[in-house]
Amino acid sequence: MTSPGGADDRAEGSGDVPSAGAREIADAVESLADLWSTAAQEAAVRLSLHQLRALRALETAPEVNLTGLAERLDIGLPTASRLCDRLEAAGMLERSLHPRNRREVQLRLTGQGRRVLRDVARRRTQALAAVLAQMAPAERAALVRGMKAFFWAYGKVPPGSPEEP
Repeated sequence: MTSPGGADDRAEGSGDVPSAGAREIADAVESLADLWSTAAQEAAVRLSLHQLRALRALETAPEVNLTGLAERLDIGLPTASRLCDRLEAAGMLERSLHPRNRREVQLRLTGQGRRVLRDVARRRTQALAAVLAQMAPAERAALVRGMKAFFWAYGKVPPGSPEEP
C-alpha cells in the first residue's frame, strides 16, 4: 500500500465510487483487529475473544440471564453456559437467582471482571494511541471524521443487505 497522498490514494481513494478504497480499508481493519487482539492478550489475565465479548456484554447489560447473553453473543445456550462456567471459575462473573423468578439465573460481573475489562481497555487505548501518534494531526482528524461517517452510514444499512454491484 502506498503512503497517504501517494499515487494509489489518488487512483482508488477518490471517494467517487463506494468500492474505491475498500481493499485499503479492509487491510487497515485487519491491522486494527491484530492490534486490538495483541493488546488484549498482554493484559494481566488472558481471555479468549468470546470471553472478552461476554464480559463486555455483561458490562453493558447488567444482570442479564443466560438466554439474553447467548442472544447478545449470537451463540447457543450450551456454549453460553460453558463460557459462563469458565468465567465464573475464574472469578469474573457470578450467577444468582432472580429475586422475582426463581427459575431464572442472573449473570453479573464481579469486581475482578470489571478490573480485567478496564485493564484490556487501557492496553488497547495505549496501543492505538501509539499508532495514532505516528500520524499527522490532519490525518488523525480525517480518520476520526471518516469513522464517525462510517458509523452513521453503518447504522442505516440493514443487516444482511446485498452488496452494491
